Amino acid sequence: MRKLAGDFEKPITEIEDQIEQLSALPPTEEVTEKIEGLKNKLLKVCQEVYSRLSPWEKYLVARHPERPYTLDFIRFLFEDFVEIHGDRKFSDDHSIVGGITTYKGEPIAVVGHEKGRNTREKIFRNFGMAQPEGYRKALRIMRLAEKFYRPIISFIDTSGAYPGIGAEERGQAEAIAFNLREMSRLRTPIIVVVTGEGGSGGALGIGVGDRILMLEFAVYSVISPEGCAAILWKNQEKKEEAAENLKVSAHDLKKFNLIDEIIPEPIGGAHRDPAEAARILDGYLSRNLQELKQIPIDDLLMQRYDKFRRMGVFEV
Repeated sequence: MRKLAGDFEKPITEIEDQIEQLSALPPTEEVTEKIEGLKNKLLKVCQEVYSRLSPWEKYLVARHPERPYTLDFIRFLFEDFVEIHGDRKFSDDHSIVGGITTYKGEPIAVVGHEKGRNTREKIFRNFGMAQPEGYRKALRIMRLAEKFYRPIISFIDTSGAYPGIGAEERGQAEAIAFNLREMSRLRTPIIVVVTGEGGSGGALGIGVGDRILMLEFAVYSVISPEGCAAILWKNQEKKEEAAENLKVSAHDLKKFNLIDEIIPEPIGGAHRDPAEAARILDGYLSRNLQELKQIPIDDLLMQRYDKFRRMGVFEV
């Protein structure tokens, strides 16, 4: 049985359960007709439910445990992936994965957050919350890409950087700030994709690029709705109101020019069909990569600088 993103998915899962039960029966003509009818009904219900998600419900979808993670996209989109481990200073942070790979015959570098599926994996990956050595490892991979002029693709999906005492002692804030500066001047094209949850500095630590793409039901915010509610109202039950005011959705961020493009997801979200989500993303990655490669590197760096300097500037 598929896990629910939230109560809003109950009408969808009820139909999915009916289809699963009928599929276990002998395939008579009557059973086949019922299954086809339910599949058509499922499509309509998915379209209806996902066309009116609230900001908080989008947050729940972005956090769905079956949503595709970085290693899934690497498996679907790239070939000959060679993972690089360690920051050459302290240790190997498993919450960030990355290395050298091939995309449509072209050598590139890829980095991204990895949350893990089951309890053991989640602990191993620290629930996708990177420590300083994770950001240093990511930058090590990016600098290697720059050395050989390989484009970089960065996948963001984290609730935030790890807030532990050890992480702070080893320079968490400095590591993120250092990445922001260094990514802004890497002399190679960078594409950033927010695939799930883009949480604060933990996301920004690998989030500076020439093009910022965002999956339709992903979120990107300076703080989680629960954290915002706890600070403003001293009550996490206000999380839905916080999500509404934070403007976390892809459409809100596109309106504010904080991202460049919204990537449509399969009907019912990327967690229902990760392979199809990757196929859709593939077209956007390919087009943006080809466009960026046509821009002289000095012009690209200037455009990247101007892009981020414009963020947060509004005319009243």
